[in-house]
Amino acid sequence: MPDPLDNRVMRKLILLAACLSVPALGHSVPPPAPEEAVSADRLRADVEKLVSFGTRHTLSSQTDPTRGIGAAVDWGADTFRAISIDCGGCLTVVLPERMVEGRRIPTPTRLRNAVAIQRGTERPNEVVIIQGHIDSRATDAFDAVSDAPGANDDASGTALTIEAARVLSKNSYPTTIVYALLSGEEQGLYGGRLLADYAEEQGWTVKAVLNNDVVGNSCGSDGYCDAEHVRVFSEGPRADLTDDIRADQRRSGGENDSPSRNLSRWLDTLASEDPAGLDVRQIWRVDRMGRGGDQIPFVEKGYPAIRFSVAVEDYEHQHQDLRVEDGVTYGDTVDEMDFGYLAKVTQLNVRAASRLASAPMPPAPTAQAAVRTFTELEWEPVHGALDYTIWKRRTDQPYWEAEPVIENVVATSAKLEGVRGDDWFFGVSARGETFVSSPIASAVPAGAFAPVTQPANPK
Repeated sequence: MPDPLDNRVMRKLILLAACLSVPALGHSVPPPAPEEAVSADRLRADVEKLVSFGTRHTLSSQTDPTRGIGAAVDWGADTFRAISIDCGGCLTVVLPERMVEGRRIPTPTRLRNAVAIQRGTERPNEVVIIQGHIDSRATDAFDAVSDAPGANDDASGTALTIEAARVLSKNSYPTTIVYALLSGEEQGLYGGRLLADYAEEQGWTVKAVLNNDVVGNSCGSDGYCDAEHVRVFSEGPRADLTDDIRADQRRSGGENDSPSRNLSRWLDTLASEDPAGLDVRQIWRVDRMGRGGDQIPFVEKGYPAIRFSVAVEDYEHQHQDLRVEDGVTYGDTVDEMDFGYLAKVTQLNVRAASRLASAPMPPAPTAQAAVRTFTELEWEPVHGALDYTIWKRRTDQPYWEAEPVIENVVATSAKLEGVRGDDWFFGVSARGETFVSSPIASAVPAGAFAPVTQPANPK
């Protein structure tokens, strides 16, 4: 069967492109490569410091100066303040807090996050978040007394976030980057929920949430190792769908086109640009089977959010009391980590945040193709966008085609003559004045990078 986009159709697309496009003002020039400054030695030092607090259990001491969650959060905030001094006061450090109680928190407990905000120079309300959770636990989720070093889960993600702040704060970006150390993850994602609520209260337009949880080992307890990949988890159908949009999605498709899923696709492409780095293994579920992470409170609000995690988990050194049993050593300790691997995950986060903070928001395209032999695409102008690129993929294919349909479109609509929309999914990306492009937003119901239950542009 001939491809619907045969030579005749492609000639029409080329003519259309001539009407809608302008020559590129230069090749895409990404921002500086700050990931080159990531230090495995600093990552190790930060993990060792976090382990030195003995336990960082959410129910542990809030007041002891050297042991417990209070001391750990204070150290995280102080570390952000020191980084801010080095960059001339470029970070605003805040500690959102609330009292929490729940299934794993039997009495009202103070919960605090340590957050550093690097304000964007042009569009400060657009926000990219890098985060990890600072709390730890032993075998018993209620045990706030025993040592719980939490080296990999999740001092690794905490150290990554701090190192990202050190490196990225050396440059300025058009949009805001937020670095967050979250408490209460092990007790029920409380810190993630606190930050998601804080983002909503601030009226932030959240472009992406990069959650890092268990990102510092490359071998499992069965001896299987994989130091070449990092897993990226993303939701399929959006968690914030309304009944009307869910019904529309059943008619028009888009179950595999949530903003989080397209963010994951974008990260996979970004990783492939660096042959010396890690390859992304996309996992198309919101988290590991039967488990969860601090990206979930964000996707529940409609924000694009993914989770980075190691390619191979080591369950004997995760959520375990320190002990030796039947000749097997248990416990989440520093000696079980691979800091070269953690440095590569950090580099990928830094590169991703740098690109995202330099790019415009993705558009919010729609496609009209019912009962016609052509497809019409349209979208609202995106603040900071120089031009737009249209992409396509067959409905049974997982990835966008490598070559775009039309590049450098300066209009905010396109008519694709001879293209029967039933056979294709379409997407649009926006390119900014720094020649950095956004992730692709799908022209399907709920494909836009904005909550569907809230205004597209919060105050």
